[in-house]
Parts: sequence; C-alpha cells; structure tokens
Amino acid sequence: MHELSDLKSVSCFSSLSDNDLEYLSSFSRKRNFKKGEILFYEKEKSKYLTLLSEGILKVYKTDVKGNEIVLHRFVPKSLVAEMAIFQGIDYPASAMFESDGSVIEIEFSKFKTDFLSNPDIAFNFFRSLSSKIKRLEEVISLNIVLDSTSRVAKYICEDSEALKIKNNQLAKSLHMTPETLSRIFKKFVKLGFVEKNSNGYEIINREGLAILYE
Repeated sequence: MHELSDLKSVSCFSSLSDNDLEYLSSFSRKRNFKKGEILFYEKEKSKYLTLLSEGILKVYKTDVKGNEIVLHRFVPKSLVAEMAIFQGIDYPASAMFESDGSVIEIEFSKFKTDFLSNPDIAFNFFRSLSSKIKRLEEVISLNIVLDSTSRVAKYICEDSEALKIKNNQLAKSLHMTPETLSRIFKKFVKLGFVEKNSNGYEIINREGLAILYE
C-alpha cells in the first residue's frame, strides 16, 4: 500500500481511482539505493518512467575538463527524466543519490498505452515536462550568462534548499571553487544580504540579492 500512496501523491496520478492505481502498480517496481549510488548514467538507455519516492537525487553532467555541473536536485515525490523516456532517447545526464533513497519505476510502454489517453494525466504529464524545460533554461542562464556573484545570488534566492547544502557541494552546483563561494558569501554578509549563524547562512535581504541578477 505504501507504493500506492507514493503513486497517488504525484499530481499526474492524483485523479486515478483505486482500481487504476492498483493496475498502475502492477507494472511498477520499487528500488532502494544507498547514498552515492547511481540511478542512471548519461547515454544509458531510458526504460522506465521514474518516480523519486525517498531521498535526494542529483542530476548532473560532466564537462570536458571533468567539472561537474548540477542540473537539478530532485526531492520526493518527483518524476525524474520523463523527457528522455517520452522521446525514447538516452538519458542526457547522470543521476546519483545524495542520500539513501528509493524510486518507483513504471513500465512506460504500458503507461503510455493505458493512461496517457486520460486528459487529466496527459495535461499534468506535459506540464511536468514543461517545468523541466524551464529548469534547463535556468541552468543554462545561471552557468553561462551570469557572473559568479549574480549566479550565487540567483541560486540561493530561487532554491529553498540551497543554503542547506554543504558549501563544497553548493560550489560544485554553481561551477565554482569553494574558495570563490566563500568570498562571495563574505561579500553578501558585509552588504547585509545574508547572515551567518550556527547552521550556515540565512537570507535576511532577499530584495537586495535579487537586484544582483535581475
């Protein structure tokens, strides 16, 4: 029953009847992962519609210099990489668990045949795809258009989990060294935009930070 509640918690499936959820569950499977384990690698063939049910999942690419660019961190309950499975292409990035976690994998061929004809499910599914495209556009803008100070300001303003991440992990996400990130945070403290406390940093002037990237 836990798997059924996980499925129903996703907006795509929230309108399904208990019978439909039971049927959907019949061609789904749950997999558990340890921190640091890979869910899928870039260029690996996509086979399943994947729901993150527990844990934090990092989706990332590695550039030609070996630098890691974090595209997104997924939290439960999220569909992951649905664009790849819908288009029938290989995964465009890799995904690794940053904590212990689990996913539910749904056989996409049956889902497509039996559920995408439902207007509510189709609408929510494509809305989820659209949000991923928007997120990718934001990542491109963050890493190419903005300078390092503006990049940090935008990231911590728009991602509520950003300041909960360790500095070295946050620096990787922003494609910069931990030393550069530390200097930027010191600058933000002096400007009165953030405050340092026992748990790290806290935003105290969001409007001031926003001026740096808008």
